[in-house]
Amino acid sequence: MRNRSYCGLVMLFFALVPLVLMAATPTPNPVPSGIEGVVLVSPSRPGPTRKDQPDAGPAANVTLAVMKSDTKVASLTTDAEGHFRIALPPGLYTVVRDDPGSRIGHWRFEAEVKPGEMTSVRWVADSGMR
Repeated sequence: MRNRSYCGLVMLFFALVPLVLMAATPTPNPVPSGIEGVVLVSPSRPGPTRKDQPDAGPAANVTLAVMKSDTKVASLTTDAEGHFRIALPPGLYTVVRDDPGSRIGHWRFEAEVKPGEMTSVRWVADSGMR
């Protein structure tokens, strides 16, 4: 009787060991993919450009729509310095302005997202100011 109990405990132990090891082994996180960068707008102010002042400024707090084909798949808003970061699956995307200012200027950009990579961009939009 004692041998059966001992044998049952040993079998239970060896049956549970793989489960404990699988639970203790962390699964690797996939490397994120997407787009990150900055959006600038030029000209950033009306009037003639000056050599001592930059022509482009940050596109602060601008809402952009991320499109795949003709379908909107995500939305993002730039920060006060025009920076943004968005995780996206691999593919070819078009990014367009998606707020009340979208009717003025040119705000259309393209980016290809590759697996496991953040695509870095520096886009300059045309403000439409002349």
